[in-house]
This record gives sequence, C-alpha cells and structure tokens, in this order.
Amino acid sequence: MNNLINLARHIPSPEAGLTVAYTPVRLPMEGRTPLELRVTAPAVGENLPIILLSHGFGPSSYIPSKDGYAPLAQFWAERGFVVIQPTHASSRVGGLPADAVGAPFFWRERVAELRVIIDWIGEVEGQAPAIAGRLDHARIAAAGHSFGGHTVGLLLGVRLNGEDFSDSRISAGILLAAPGRGGKDLTAENATRFPFFDVDFSGLTTRSLVVCGDADDPHFTTRGPQWHADAFHDGQGADALVMLRGVGHGLGGIAGLDARETEIEEPDVLEATKRLTLAWLQTALAVDVHAWSETCAALRGEAAALATVMTRAGGSVERCKSTDAT
Repeated sequence: MNNLINLARHIPSPEAGLTVAYTPVRLPMEGRTPLELRVTAPAVGENLPIILLSHGFGPSSYIPSKDGYAPLAQFWAERGFVVIQPTHASSRVGGLPADAVGAPFFWRERVAELRVIIDWIGEVEGQAPAIAGRLDHARIAAAGHSFGGHTVGLLLGVRLNGEDFSDSRISAGILLAAPGRGGKDLTAENATRFPFFDVDFSGLTTRSLVVCGDADDPHFTTRGPQWHADAFHDGQGADALVMLRGVGHGLGGIAGLDARETEIEEPDVLEATKRLTLAWLQTALAVDVHAWSETCAALRGEAAALATVMTRAGGSVERCKSTDAT
C-alpha cells in the first residue's frame, strides 16, 4: 500500500513476497580488505535469478555502499530475484584508503569486485544459509546507477582504451543514468578529470536496458539529459531505452528515500522505474517472457505520462506511443 502512487498502478507487477537479507557477507580479495556485500532474496522459491547491483559515487556517506538503493533492491527481491550489493572500493564509508592505487574512483577495482562476486557465488550462499542451493548461477544480470552504470557497462562489453572487460557469465544488464560518451563530449575540465569515461559503446553486445531521466542535468557535459542515452544509441546489445519524465539523476528516488542523491523526489515515477526495470529483467532472464511487452502496452495507456520507451528490433528503433499520441 502506497498512497503516493497513482499512474504507476496501471503498470502490471507481481505482488510482493516475503524476503530475507544477510549483511555483511564478506568475500576475500587478494592484497586488500574483504569485499562486503548485502544479499536480499525471496524467502521462498528455487532457481532464483541473480542481480548484481552496483552503486554510484553520490554525495551521501552511506548510500554509495551495500546499504543504499533499498527501493530497487527490496522491490526486485520481493518479486523473485536475489539482489547482491557490494560496497565498492570507491565507497566513503567502507571502501579502500584514499591513498590506495586507483583512488578515489577505483574504476578498475570496481569491475574486479563484481567479478569476484560471481567467482565466489557459492561462498555467498554458504554465508547466507536461507538461500543456499536456491540460486540459479546461469541467470545473472548486472545493474548499475550513475558511476555504477559505468562499472556495469564495462562488464557488458563497453571498451576502454581498446581493453575488453566483458564477462560472459552476465547475460543481461541495466544502465541507470550511466555516463555517456567521454572525450570531446565532456567539458574540458571533466575530460581531463575523467579520462576513463572515454569509452567505446560499440562493444556493448550483452542484452541491455538503458534508463534516463529527462530532467537530468549532467555536469560533465553540455549535451543535457540525452548524454545518458548514448549506450542505447551506440550499443548494439541495448534493446530498449526508458526516458522517465520529470525526474533527474536520481530517477525519482532509486538510491534512497529522502536521500541527497534524490534531487527530484517523485514517488509515482520511482514506482514506474521499479516496475519497468523488473518487467525487463523478467523477460531478459526468462522469468516471464511476456512481462516486458505487457509493460510497454501499459505505457500506451493511462501510465503514458510517466515515461517513453524506445525499443530496437531487427536493427530498427521504434517508440512506444500512447494511444492518444499525435
């Protein structure tokens, strides 16, 4: 029950189920402190698909860690997914020291951390007895917000300086307000500060969903909100783009309720974000092959004011329009 939800109620979604959570789960990493995780999972069910959720580099102290992004993590777990959240090396509350190699962004270490989770997925189960033996190791998706989108993008096939970071064990990905093209697309100052944003999206071959907010104001570039859609336009594996209406970089509140990352708090759009991403994941990981098409259909009706969706099929791009669109 949420009295703040109106239009998003028209987007179909399964009822919530009971969940269990384990934190901190710790995994060893060579030459450094262990990687700490939060695991949120359905209390019942077998052959559960897995989502690795990579946090951003936001202004809060605790949101950029395993303890952030509860609106997304809880919603996905209540509806059948095991969500694993690392505290990345870049986290201010639990990351690596400021004088460690790669500081402060640790973009390469962040990629390694997601790989380690997959490498040690059996150990994750061992430290979380209620989910032991219930995970489907063959169905793994990765989702990342903001700088987390950069991290996930590399694992999906985005190349940096010609280097391939892709991991074939990840079969689907979601890029939430992820950085767009770097280099000349950035301001001069940001091009110097963030050389690792100068990526090549053409290697993005893993099936992906790109999500943006039309009121996002990326300070890295003068191109505006569309900068965050570059992965869709340049990446052949990106089969859908969701442009949420009236929200900024926080996409209505995915990082945390009433958090500093949520510069525009829009509960209805936040609910749409949760339902849209869930439906795409259900179809991409073969949980419900009809979920995504049914969700797109809802955006042609009463929920049309919340978002627009563009899809790619057979090399062409189509836009889902409301029934009263001109």
